[in-house]
Amino acid sequence: MKKLFPLAIALVVVWFWQRAGEDRASAADELPHAGFQHAGPAPVAGSEDWRSGNQVTGGGTVIRILDDDDDGSRHQRFILEIGSGRTLLIAHNIDLAPRVEGLRAGDRVEFNGEYEWNDRGGVIHWTHHDPQGEHEPGWLKHNGRVYQ
Repeated sequence: MKKLFPLAIALVVVWFWQRAGEDRASAADELPHAGFQHAGPAPVAGSEDWRSGNQVTGGGTVIRILDDDDDGSRHQRFILEIGSGRTLLIAHNIDLAPRVEGLRAGDRVEFNGEYEWNDRGGVIHWTHHDPQGEHEPGWLKHNGRVYQ
């Protein structure tokens, strides 16, 4: 019996280790980047192309308009649903680009900007030109008009 106890412990440890790996793999499948298109070559899911700080292009439906963020640079903010219930916060700098006019829940918005992961789906920012010309310019498109 004493010889079987270490074997049983080892089997339990291996089982837990494999389960943790499966949980990590399923969590990676649920990351909010699905449905995006990278501005460059098509990325492989889970590749570095989808990490925070990368420029992405996509679109979605406005589900909520938030108050402007007036702390520091002013940002127009709204939530997009990009498919499968995934959501993104769009933070559009209105000190550097025009405000998206007439935006309402249910409207379709396309974007090009820098993606930052968070546990609520992520944030898209840099949806405007860079006055210093050091950052890839971004944009928003609503009702046929481009805001950059």
